Parts: sequence; C-alpha cells; structure tokens
Amino acid sequence: MQPSLEVVAPAGRIHSAHRRSSFLVIARSRLLLLMGCFALVAVIALFRVGYLGFVGSAPTQPSLTEALLPPRGEITDRNGTPLARNFPAYALWFNPKAMGDDGAPLIKKPAEVAAELKIIFPDIDVARAIRVLSSERGGYVLRRILPEDANKVMNLGEIALEVPREFDRHYPQGLLGAHVLGFVRENDEGKNEGAFGMEQVLDEQLSSADMRGEPVPLSLDLRVQGALEDELGKGMLATDAKGAAGIVLDVDTGEVLAMASLPAFDPNLSDAHRSPNIYNRVTNGVYELGSTFKPITIAAAIDGGVVRNLRKEWDASNVEIAGRQIRDLHSKGATLNVPESLVYSSNTVTARVADTLGEETMRKVMLDLKMNERPQIELQAKGRPLWPQELPNGKWSRITNMTVSYGHGIAVTPLHLANAYAAMVNGGLWRPATLRKIEAGDAPKGKRVFKASTSSRMRQMLRMIAMYGTGRSADAPGYRVGGKTGSAEKAGRGGYRQTSLITSFAAAFPMDRPRYVVVTVLDEPRATIAARAQRTAAFNAAPIVKELVPRIGPMLGVRPDANRDVDISDLRYLVEGRR
Repeated sequence: MQPSLEVVAPAGRIHSAHRRSSFLVIARSRLLLLMGCFALVAVIALFRVGYLGFVGSAPTQPSLTEALLPPRGEITDRNGTPLARNFPAYALWFNPKAMGDDGAPLIKKPAEVAAELKIIFPDIDVARAIRVLSSERGGYVLRRILPEDANKVMNLGEIALEVPREFDRHYPQGLLGAHVLGFVRENDEGKNEGAFGMEQVLDEQLSSADMRGEPVPLSLDLRVQGALEDELGKGMLATDAKGAAGIVLDVDTGEVLAMASLPAFDPNLSDAHRSPNIYNRVTNGVYELGSTFKPITIAAAIDGGVVRNLRKEWDASNVEIAGRQIRDLHSKGATLNVPESLVYSSNTVTARVADTLGEETMRKVMLDLKMNERPQIELQAKGRPLWPQELPNGKWSRITNMTVSYGHGIAVTPLHLANAYAAMVNGGLWRPATLRKIEAGDAPKGKRVFKASTSSRMRQMLRMIAMYGTGRSADAPGYRVGGKTGSAEKAGRGGYRQTSLITSFAAAFPMDRPRYVVVTVLDEPRATIAARAQRTAAFNAAPIVKELVPRIGPMLGVRPDANRDVDISDLRYLVEGRR
C-alpha cells in the first residue's frame, strides 16, 4: 500500500489571498462612506430647497418688461405729444477707488487732468473739476456728456475717470408748459423723483413698475400752449410788463388746455429749482382783478331777482360811503341801465346793484365760486385768496360788499376767475379745474351756482361788451368773443400804488355756444412808445385775446363764421341808443 500524499499550498499564495480580501473590505467600506456623504449632501440640499420654498425667497431676476421699461414713465399732452420722457445718457464720474485703496487714483495730477478735460469740454468749470478730482470721496465731474466725448475721455487713459450710462429726464419742448410739468430731482437713493408740478403730483404713478409703461396724458394741448405763451410774450414785451399769466379752460369739463406763467424757466437745467421764475402766477399769484368781477355781480343780482328789468335806469353818480367815494373813471351820464353799466364798466352802478342785492347773498355767491379757498387743481403751488375782512358776526360790511362787486378788496388767482367765468357761461355749473385728460362722458357734474336763464343772459351782455365797450379790442372777427376787462392798482405799503397796475381780460368763445374761457393777465404793464400812457386792460390784456383766439380756435374745432352770433336783438337798443 502506497502512502497518501497531502498537498500543501505555498505560504506565499496564502498571504497574497489574505491581502486581497483585506483590500476588498477596505474598498467596500470607502465606497459605502462616499455614498453616505453623497446621501447626506443630497438630504441637506433637499432640506435647503424646502426651507427656501416655505421660509425664504429664492434669488429672482427682473422680468423682461421690467428690464426694458425706463425708470420713469412718460408724460404727454392730450394728443400724445411727449412732454417729459427718459432717455439714456452718459456722465463723467471720478472714482478715487478705481485702483484700489492703496493705489493712486490718477496717473497725472488733478490740475493736468482738468486741463485735458478742458480741451474736450470747453465749458467745464476747471476749478470745480480740480476740487472733484482731488476729493477722496469722488463725485460727478460732469453730469451729462455726449457719447463721442465719452470716447475721448477714455482715451486719456485715466482709469479713475468713469463714464457710467444713466437715464436722464428730458423735456423735449423746453420752456413750454414748464410750470405745469415741473421737474425731477435726485433722491438719496440716486433715483429721480418729482419735485414740482405734475412730475410731483404723478410721482407714484410715473415710478411704479406696474404703471410706468403707459404714458400719462395731461389735459394740455401743446399747440394751444405754444400759442398762448407766444401771444402772452408778445403782449408782455410790447408793454414792458413785469410778468404775464394766461389760461385756456374748457367750460364743460374744467380741463386746462393751456396754462402759462411768464417769465418761464427751463426744467431741463439741473438748477431749475433755484430759478426765480419758478413762481406760477396762474395758480399761486393772488391779485385784485378789478372790473372782471362786475359781470359776476350782475349775474348774482339777476339770479337774486334784484335785476329783472334791464331797461331800468340806475343812479350813476358818485357813491359816498364810510368817508370814501366810489366813482367812475369816465362818466357816461347821470343814469345807466345794467347793460350799459357793463359796457362802460361803471363802478357806481355795480356798487349800487350789489348794495341792493345785499352782502349776505353776494358773499354766498363768492363762496359758491370758491373764491375763499385755494384753487382746486392738482398742482401743489396754490395761492390762498385774500378774503375780505369780516365783521364779528361773520358778515361783510356794507362798503366791503360794494368794493368787492367791482373787484377791489378781494384778491384771487387767475384760475379762480377762469372757473367763475366758465360757470357764468356754461349754463351755471361750477366745476374744478383739472390738468388730467378727461375722457368723453367722464366730466364731473358740477355744482349749480347760477340759473341756466341767468347764464344765457350773461352770454348776451358779455358779447355786447366786446362789441360796444371796453372789450372791443378783443373782438376777433367771426369767433363771437365776449368778455370783460379789469384794471386794478397793486396794493403796497401805505395803500395802493397808482403807478403799478394789474390788467386782465376774462373772455369766452364762441358766445352762441361757449366752449372755452380765456383769461390773460399782465403784471405792471408800463408806458412804452407803442403803448404810450394807455396802461389799462383795454389796450394791453384784451388785444392778446384778439390775437390768440384766431390761432387756437381752428385747433379746437371752432372756425370763424361771420353769419353766426349770439342773439342780442332784445338788448341791442339799450346800448346803441346812447352811443
């Protein structure tokens, strides 16, 4: 029997198998550890996403609409013509940190850099530029520069001179309508905000991301605005007046078609807020507007039943009251009827009519016309009227009632007067003025101040003033203009100044169907070669209307017609018989 053989593996092979088994265990452990790390990261990420979804807010990007919209909305006139809009622009900015905190901001000295900028920008203030370039805080060297000049600045090689692209507020019509539009100023956040005029009134709407994409139309008609400012400027120049004001108002809606205060200012200038001409004479200036109040008094008397028979003769002699004497500038006889008193602008008859009417009724009419309040319009610049002093019982004295009847002792804005005349000719309804465009059918109903029959009668008499009286110089052929002149001495220390006048003319057209009121005012018209010594409204404020109406009438759908007019056949003889 042969002995059995036992196979014994070599020791080396056993050791090698043991090592492979150990490596496999280690690899599996590491893989499991890595998978655990990935799982942990995934859990953390999921938890983070969930947390942001319920608690936090994920990073957002502006919408395409937001990115494309300018930072401030556009303002247009009622026909869509742009009045204020934003456009891209470049600025010249000095950044002292452009090279880091330790680096020199400029390669050359500030004076040398300023001299090179002077070559590019001849109008630059070199001294100021040096101050900015020497500052550790930096700042604007120039607020607005042209793109081609920006390239020249970059060629200087000064990294600290930056040309950031910004948005600028621009008024493409320049000075036109400046007192209505206003201007913007930069706030603490570096954004433009309305600081005056309708820019201030509409600031929230113009800056809102939801609304600034739609232009905001005003009630202004740019064509009418241009004509008004042009004619006012001519009248102001011809009489060497200190200032002028004018307004064109829609009698049925209260919309302001044009509003001008001269001298004007340029809202495109960065220092527009410092302009001495920023004062708005139409809404902020209060004046005694003289005889333009007489038709209001007569309308109140007709409404109150004091004036029933227009043929009645009223005493036209001087009125002696409270140590004072009320007299007419030019006497037209011992007696006058009411139409004659308006045509010849009689203080004495108007005062006697108001005295008969009584102060309580007269005062109520003035209150109904809002003559005691700041004018109702969107602008912030609104003057407070100088309301006559009242007695302890809240009433006016007898002499106050008389003087107010012909526009003395009470001071209001030209806008107050325009609103009153609109109510007097539109059927008797008072409406607030507005600078917002009103869509058809959306006009406010208004408050009744005069009877419709009274309004009809006043249209006749206002037309007669333009045909036979002090308003003849405003009678534009074919446009059936009616209105009343007013000339009043300006109040000063120690009383009225006889050498300083406020002249005005309040008109409406066409009087057979009034659609628009026009008020023109000249502040201190002086004697010139052209005007000589004739400083009253008939010779300066009224002629402005005569030139203005034919310019704006066709724009507003009113064409001249020599065959149409308001019917004055029942009143004509009352005036023509005495002429």
